[in-house]
Amino acid sequence: MSPYKTLLQNPLSEHLFDLPSLPMDAAGLARDFQRYYGYTLGRDSDSLAAYYPYAALAITLRDRLMERWKRTRQAYDGDKCRRVYYLSLEFLMGRALSNAMLNLGLEDALTKGLHDLGVQLEELAENEPDPGLGNGGLGRLAACFLDSCATLQLPVRGYGLRYEYGMFRQVIEHGAQVEEPDHWLRDGNPWELERPEFTQRVQFGGRTERYLDHRGREAVRWVDTCDVLAVPYDLPVPGYRNDTVNTLRLWKAAATDDFNLDEFNAGSYTEAVAQKNQAEHITMVLYPNDASENGKELRLRQQFFLASASIKDVLRDWTRLNGEDFSRFAEFNCFQLNDTHPAVSVAELMRQLVDEHQLSWDTAWGITRETMAYTNHTLLPEALERWPVRLFEQLLPRILEIIYEINARFLMEVERHWPGDNERLRRMSLIEEGHEPQVRMAYLAIVGSFSVNGVAALHSELLRQGLFHDFYELWPEKFNNKTNGVTPRRWLAMCNPGLAGLLDAELGGDWMCDLERLEGLAPLAEDAAFRARWREIKQENKRRLAEVVAQICHVDFPLEAMFDVQVKRIHEYKRQLLNVLHVVHLYNRIKQGDTRDWTPRCVLLGGKAAPGYVMAKQIIKFINNVAAVVNADPDTAGLLRVAFVPDYRVSLMEVIAPGTDLSEQISTAGKEASGTGNMKFMMNGAVTIGTLDGANIEIREQVGADNFFLFGLTAEEVVATRAHYDPNGIIAADPALREVMGLIESGYFNRFEPGIFDAITLSIRNPHDPWMTAADFRSYVDTQEQAAAAYRDPERWWRMSILNSAHSGRFSSDRTIGDYNRDIWRLQTITPRD
Repeated sequence: MSPYKTLLQNPLSEHLFDLPSLPMDAAGLARDFQRYYGYTLGRDSDSLAAYYPYAALAITLRDRLMERWKRTRQAYDGDKCRRVYYLSLEFLMGRALSNAMLNLGLEDALTKGLHDLGVQLEELAENEPDPGLGNGGLGRLAACFLDSCATLQLPVRGYGLRYEYGMFRQVIEHGAQVEEPDHWLRDGNPWELERPEFTQRVQFGGRTERYLDHRGREAVRWVDTCDVLAVPYDLPVPGYRNDTVNTLRLWKAAATDDFNLDEFNAGSYTEAVAQKNQAEHITMVLYPNDASENGKELRLRQQFFLASASIKDVLRDWTRLNGEDFSRFAEFNCFQLNDTHPAVSVAELMRQLVDEHQLSWDTAWGITRETMAYTNHTLLPEALERWPVRLFEQLLPRILEIIYEINARFLMEVERHWPGDNERLRRMSLIEEGHEPQVRMAYLAIVGSFSVNGVAALHSELLRQGLFHDFYELWPEKFNNKTNGVTPRRWLAMCNPGLAGLLDAELGGDWMCDLERLEGLAPLAEDAAFRARWREIKQENKRRLAEVVAQICHVDFPLEAMFDVQVKRIHEYKRQLLNVLHVVHLYNRIKQGDTRDWTPRCVLLGGKAAPGYVMAKQIIKFINNVAAVVNADPDTAGLLRVAFVPDYRVSLMEVIAPGTDLSEQISTAGKEASGTGNMKFMMNGAVTIGTLDGANIEIREQVGADNFFLFGLTAEEVVATRAHYDPNGIIAADPALREVMGLIESGYFNRFEPGIFDAITLSIRNPHDPWMTAADFRSYVDTQEQAAAAYRDPERWWRMSILNSAHSGRFSSDRTIGDYNRDIWRLQTITPRD
């Protein structure tokens, strides 16, 4: 019998859970902080490490979350409610301390309690690591969604991986990106709760064998596997001041206690143990570079590890309460797949229902197609994951058999709709034939789901008419749009306390849970006194940002200049390159003495390039070389400054977004699915310069064309231009662009590194350049002139700034999650009981 069961059956056990509520006042918080620091952590006046006071404060807050966490779980169990499981390989949660204080309403009490002990709260908060459990927008979106689910009191649990090393730490050396390991768990994580009693066993390798089950039916089992343990660690996700605390469950890989005796006897004990410990590599590092064969294998292992452990966890909960009766499973459960990374969940749920729980194929397939929902996050065909069949045969032989069966039955359905259309069958098959047959993971997700959604109106339409058009023709009812949003708690209330205070005074405090109330700011844009107050808050935020830039980049940003910012993952389609071409154009104007009606400008860029993405890393080097030349030239003093902020992450964005004047959202139209940085900047009063791409379109619709700087080709024009695109002709016909290219190609920015930017200039001149950099240059430069002129008119600029914030309510993740719930999840609000 399990020791956990023994404890629960003890008649005295009920008293273990009868605990008094913890104090929420300053004195009570301070007492607990002292106790944890001195007793739990065993520290005293001799301890100089700043981490331990932070850890003591984190445990103090976690205790307050814990009692609410337990009541939330009990409420969900008691209501036997429908639940959603949000599966994502990325969760960029950001620092938890400030978020917990805000959502518990303890900022003032903690500040006072710690001040009475001679401790500064801000200093403690800076000692919290920023967990890099994601590459960028995908992981941060998942974090915003979990925040909104808890705030809306929806029974949603997140599932992800507990990477020992998060997204690499980016260091800039001689202008180039260098990756360093981010061992964010080095000192432990006081927020997490290990749950070893819910450990799951995940299979890899081995083979399959047929047998007759107890009913005489042919069945399949997966045998001779190399198993890995999935150990869950739970993180609390508090709602905003509503006593709801949901769960993010992260899986850590661990070795089993088993040995393969043949391997053991053939070698030594040390070698056998080392082989077992390789199991832990699955969750050792976030997203390996999959350019190599080893990288592909590890990434597929990560995806299946997440899917299998999470589904087993859900089925464990179900069978505990319902036994082997799955007749109502789909009624009470839904899996939301965050992009294609967890798409293997479709096949794994089938395997567990058919092989482990002995359901018929048709019954299991009906359950699967009623419980899986898929969110697509990309319009780039190369970003749709495909895995070699050979790799599946090696790692997941039973899963491959199930995929083959799904595909065979699916193609029969396609053929019934379009008899004899072999080309369509080839296009829609889950297996892409060729020299190296591939499993198309996005197609598996579509076929196995009842809902397929994009994340912005344009993105969803392009999916229907482009990437997934065949599937849309077959199942139009599956496809829908859910425009992304971001949580206003972190991205306005927490990161911009000055503005939050002003909003409280003007609108009342409940705007944080009803962001549409920001519309009440619109009339105030005409009030000169309110504009002056708005400007004071923005200048204070710019001062904070300028201090960070000076400290990290050693570049001075004068506060009267326009802060022009582009921070996001470095990718050619996001066109950081176009931004830098504009910087070179401005620099060239300064050198030519063309500074009449000049707007001082500070350009800030930041973002990480994937370690194997050579061109992205060259763009980072180019940005830094241009910045070095511009900043060192005395002619640019007071006119132009450029900085690249290294190691861009959530905690940096919390300073950058409030201090930004001009938000750069300049991707090639038709390439960005949505974007969420554009929303964070907008909420904080930045004005957008951007293309008609992703959520930019809806931002412009909300704020109005007069308060958005639009440039560039549309998605349709990009497609139409591609057939006759002549960048060299465009360069020759535009004197400004010709001079910019001439300056770069002359080696002006790389005097001692000849030829290093040749690949960049050749890509701009390439008639097959998919990003259309040269095509949009003139429109971009002209629109930047309009933005500069607007900034020189302060009253106009602050009106635009206020109106951007006022009309940002649609981009709250509370609205997004409300849309998911109305159209896909169909959950009831559950309130914890005392």
